[in-house]
Amino acid sequence: MLLIDAGNSRCKWARVGQGAFTHSGVVNNCEWALLQQSFAALPPPSRIIVSNVAGAQVAQELRMLCGHWKVSVEFVAAVREQCGVRNRYDDPGSLGSDRWSALLAAWRRMRKACLVVNCGTATTVDALSDEGEFLGGLIVPGITLMRQSLLQGTAQLRDESGHVQDFPRNSQDAIHSGVLRATLGAIQFQYGLLLAQGDAGCVLSGGAANQILEHLGMPVVYADNLVLEGLQIIGETKV
Repeated sequence: MLLIDAGNSRCKWARVGQGAFTHSGVVNNCEWALLQQSFAALPPPSRIIVSNVAGAQVAQELRMLCGHWKVSVEFVAAVREQCGVRNRYDDPGSLGSDRWSALLAAWRRMRKACLVVNCGTATTVDALSDEGEFLGGLIVPGITLMRQSLLQGTAQLRDESGHVQDFPRNSQDAIHSGVLRATLGAIQFQYGLLLAQGDAGCVLSGGAANQILEHLGMPVVYADNLVLEGLQIIGETKV
């Protein structure tokens, strides 16, 4: 199988052979020529399974890139129940395919109540119960998006790197510490709500995960490619 996770900013992919990733890569969403080069070196897949939250244009680009294989591109969508997870969203199909795939992968890993955090363009903080129910979750701007919003919406803040400080004394440290702790606060608050119901874990993934991992102060399982793991589970599960 060829698995593709098309996010808002980047496209991650992996080829699966005999149950394991044999090839993988990541490109920005505008770097289609690079993705085409990577795909050209792969053996023909029997299935192509995609999570796409980047819109219709990206979906069309992926269809074109995969067209030479003569294999239908399967776009994943959230459903009411799949692979042991029950979806309690008000409208199950409106849940993002990336969040749904990540939930399936987290449940396979943990098999208990857990928080599923994906740190990308947006940070999603989703909760699974001990029975494999998706209880609901948060969507907040990602760390980079928060920073960009501040810089674009203010006149006197400069785009310079800062450091985490308890009580920042310059604007660069204030921005860096602020966006980091806003993200940490959302995660820690939701974890506290889940923990109040009993023992719970936390699975962390996404391109910005390394920026917050050391600051969370709670037990965390780090997963580099949680969405791709979920797509693999979907592909390997018999209907």
